[in-house]
Amino acid sequence: MNSTDVTFDSAGVPLAGRLHLPDEEAVAPRPAIVVGHPAGGVKEQTAGLYAASLAERGFVTLAFDAAYQGESGGQPRGLEDPAHRVEDLKAAVSFLSTRSEVDPERIGALGICASGGYVVPAAATDHRIRAVATVSAADIGRQFREGADGTQDSAVIQSMLDAAARARTEEASGGGVGSFPIFPATAEEARALGGQHGFEGFDYYRTDRAGHPRSAKEFTWSSVDRIAAFEPFRFIAMIAPRPLLMIAGGQAVTRHMTTEAFDSAREPKELYWVHGASHVDLYDRPEYVGPAVEELTGFFGAHLAG
Repeated sequence: MNSTDVTFDSAGVPLAGRLHLPDEEAVAPRPAIVVGHPAGGVKEQTAGLYAASLAERGFVTLAFDAAYQGESGGQPRGLEDPAHRVEDLKAAVSFLSTRSEVDPERIGALGICASGGYVVPAAATDHRIRAVATVSAADIGRQFREGADGTQDSAVIQSMLDAAARARTEEASGGGVGSFPIFPATAEEARALGGQHGFEGFDYYRTDRAGHPRSAKEFTWSSVDRIAAFEPFRFIAMIAPRPLLMIAGGQAVTRHMTTEAFDSAREPKELYWVHGASHVDLYDRPEYVGPAVEELTGFFGAHLAG
């Protein structure tokens, strides 16, 4: 596999990406896959792992940092803007469609966690995306409103929206951009606040397991009101008749998001369970990532075939 750093534009913001090409010499342009990272992640983490794995199986792949995050441009830093995240995916498709190594008629998209939500409206409205897959798909708007497991008190999001409103006024008054930490300071606090799911997120992002200096440590308060009203799966039926594959862990706290979205989707669609895996296990645990990659290889291989 050959990899190179690339840049491309997304609504005026320069994005930093990593383009992966298979080792074997191509006799014709290849199928390609855009890979989107979780909220707060960067291309060097799970998106890069899946992109590299799929490139080893014959696809051109592109993992990239979202606008306002990682090595990509944009101010303020740490903004998580669902509308722009959707635009980023479309911009990545535009970039791939200009590459000589890529067949522009055979481009697919893979979204992981929050990008598993972002990739749905991107594909629903961009017919250049010929096949769509998700891994540990999360509805970030619903997660902010209801919590990952759906049991969060509604007062929580109302309190966050109050804080976001105050932060916008403070910024307009010259007080700077307000932010809040994505994770608490310790694993114990993460478990106390977010249960096992919260602990697993901390363990992935804030330890040597997969922590990266460029992954987002804070989100701006102005992210909250953008996220709160976002419904990524509302128009999932519009992906059809293009194929959809949704992969989730059998023990994932977010599995209800996948099953409900899948029920709303139209054929052709496939649902694949990785038994024993949690939401975060599918980010990097080899025993769970391996079966997911094999399923993705078969899916994209069949539906992006020449």
